[in-house]
Amino acid sequence: MRHWIRTLDRILRGEATRAADLQDGNLRVPVVGLIILIDLLGLSYGACMGLFSLTPGGSGHPMQLLAAMLKVPALFLLTLWVTFPSLYVFNALVGSRLMIQSVLRLLIASLAVMLAVLASIGPIVAFFSFTTTSYEFMILLNVLVFAISGFLGLAFLLQTLRRMSILSVISKPDPTSAPYLLGSGPLGTAGDHVLAPHVRIVFRIWVIVFGLVGGQMAWVLRPFIGRPGQPFAWFRHPYSNFFQAVAAAAMKLFARG
Repeated sequence: MRHWIRTLDRILRGEATRAADLQDGNLRVPVVGLIILIDLLGLSYGACMGLFSLTPGGSGHPMQLLAAMLKVPALFLLTLWVTFPSLYVFNALVGSRLMIQSVLRLLIASLAVMLAVLASIGPIVAFFSFTTTSYEFMILLNVLVFAISGFLGLAFLLQTLRRMSILSVISKPDPTSAPYLLGSGPLGTAGDHVLAPHVRIVFRIWVIVFGLVGGQMAWVLRPFIGRPGQPFAWFRHPYSNFFQAVAAAAMKLFARG
């Protein structure tokens, strides 16, 4: 466990994505260990998220807390499962030499970054759970938190994929040379090397696809915090979609204001 936590810390600090560690175009991380950490971090945020159900403004169902804890890690792992094939195909289409194992490790590391950010904001969500009775506000707050964690995780993915793609096509890269003195953090740029515009466009399209799938996956797995006045249920009947629901919650919240 300590080794996995140290690995996650190295990822967050950018030590695991330095040029010297990516010379063969491979991200060396323990896949199983990171998946376990993803589950634990997801459980942690799910607990903070589900606390609203136990407050005066919540649904009043203790089982909703357990449901939120289980659904948060499931949301990310299911989104990974749905979107992984498309990232590998997109990666191959732009001429990258990265193997399927390398792409999988990178995606899991990116999810670990997302969940680390998510769990770190969890106490703030728990604080608002006990200081507001607005169901719509809690929905939008959690959407914002997920968006922030997703943005940072996908930024990590794109920057690391950029580094891995560059280093995988250069024979015997010298990590001490100027072009490889990458930013100190995991979001640092890849020096003077720039990916072709069509490559950047392809990967940005995939990021949009990931966001759309993640949003709709959250809608499929709902409820996370439980609507006041409704009985507890593990899942709700599918209708509408995630984006319409968020827009409706925003309109209802601001209409009250």
